[in-house]
Amino acid sequence: MSGMTQPDIEPTDLPARLEVGQAAPDFTLPAALPDGTETHITLSALMEQRQNVVLYFYPAAMTPGCTTEACAFRDNLARLESLGFTVLGVSKDPLPKLHRFVERDHLSFPLLSDTDLTVHKQYGAYGEKKLYGKVHVGVIRSTFAIDSDGVIMLARYNVRAKGHVDSLLKALRS
Repeated sequence: MSGMTQPDIEPTDLPARLEVGQAAPDFTLPAALPDGTETHITLSALMEQRQNVVLYFYPAAMTPGCTTEACAFRDNLARLESLGFTVLGVSKDPLPKLHRFVERDHLSFPLLSDTDLTVHKQYGAYGEKKLYGKVHVGVIRSTFAIDSDGVIMLARYNVRAKGHVDSLLKALRS
């Protein structure tokens, strides 16, 4: 078997990253709501209601880093809302797991389920990342601020769970 190599993933096979000023890709995803119910959330419907959105992608519900990040969004939700933003978290987790995450950590914003990674890929939140010095393909912890016209105001990739929301708040205030 020596001499056989795995095919390399070409950069063209991976989603392109979005940039400030681009239109945010529209989507409709199932969502676990803080009250224990479910709905479908469509980005363009929020834009029609003139809402600004913080859309963040995280690798997996109930893992340490993702819990830290979700709780930081929860604890700063009033600040983000005072700046006119609705917060939406997106992962590849199925709805039952998202409901457990919402309940366990008293999350006060919707968590969206993108099990086939379609929306992750549209936003470039899925691709190559380094983990413990090795390159893997997976979910890239990413955050986007989208204005009420559906335009990306801020795009951050490979964010750290800890301190991320404070940094985001500073950027949104300026």
